[in-house]
Amino acid sequence: MLNKGLTEDDLFSFLSSKKQEDIDHSYILSSMCTLPHTVAIKAHDMFIDTNLGDPGLFPGTAALERLLIERFGTLFHKKDAGGYATSGGTESNIQALRLAKALRHTARPNVVVPESAHFSFKKACDILCLEMRSVPLGSDNRMLADKASELIDKNTIAMVGVAGTTEYGMVDPIDDLAKIACQHDIFLHVDAAFGGMVIPFLDKPIPFDFALPGVTTIAVDPHKMGMSTIPAGCLLTREPDMLDALNIETPYLTVKKEYTLAGTRPGAPVAGALAVLDYLGSEGMKAVVAGCMKNTKRLIAGMGTFGIEPAATPDVNVATFVCDKVPAPWKVSWTRNGHLRIVCMPHVTSDRIEAFLSDFGDMHA
Repeated sequence: MLNKGLTEDDLFSFLSSKKQEDIDHSYILSSMCTLPHTVAIKAHDMFIDTNLGDPGLFPGTAALERLLIERFGTLFHKKDAGGYATSGGTESNIQALRLAKALRHTARPNVVVPESAHFSFKKACDILCLEMRSVPLGSDNRMLADKASELIDKNTIAMVGVAGTTEYGMVDPIDDLAKIACQHDIFLHVDAAFGGMVIPFLDKPIPFDFALPGVTTIAVDPHKMGMSTIPAGCLLTREPDMLDALNIETPYLTVKKEYTLAGTRPGAPVAGALAVLDYLGSEGMKAVVAGCMKNTKRLIAGMGTFGIEPAATPDVNVATFVCDKVPAPWKVSWTRNGHLRIVCMPHVTSDRIEAFLSDFGDMHA
């Protein structure tokens, strides 16, 4: 710590220099987060001093959280769903498995997840002392439901399906998994951290939510396609009071019990997430998703003109290719199978797609 504080000019000159070291979003093609919407920023600033960890002190902000859960519950065909705002998919996934463990006691608990599951499930299983059983994927990069069924036994506390996989943008056969969950009477968690704000707005939505009787919980991240400020996630439960199974005593707060994982929880991104949903509405979100899907298809077609084949046909706006390099200064990522991966987020506009394809073409000329 400095002995003597900096002047405001010196402080912000230093901070500005560090900010300039960050990658310009114009060249970021690998992130599932995007530039926050202007209304999210404005709402975030308005609620910057709020703490949902002690909701009795901020009843208005707590009401916004309940409204956000109601918005997603309605979107996912269960208006009275329970849930709360998390820091994102990792926390939501940990809490979902924590809940599953609390609801079914067994000496050697295991969970069945697809090979494509986000790495947060490894964290969750390590923390909760769960055996993680991985289900292979089919040639279409989706979880094989019949193989999942084979891995279920008396110690299985939960099964996981992904709606919009991180690497290939695929939606697992959630309808089949839901039927299996009902047959075995086990908890089914759907990780829709990315796809939850894409799939409902597609021309032909893929079944993944509470409309399927077997789905128990859903994770969704407004800070991804919802264009909220970071961090903003949500965990939703089919039954309104299901999370009460995780309650612990909090005697010195304005509430005497809490089921959340974090103690202090910022209200600002919750306000930002709700602001975007209510500002854009369903029509606005459909337009955003349509634009991202259009850009994804254009990217795939454009890469095809250079002889670069797609590694998968995605359900959402994630494009992967059999390709080992891209021109600087574009920032992409690579799947565990070595495929080029690009996520066509709202900040990846049609102009940016054309600029990337132009640079890619120059590199292959």
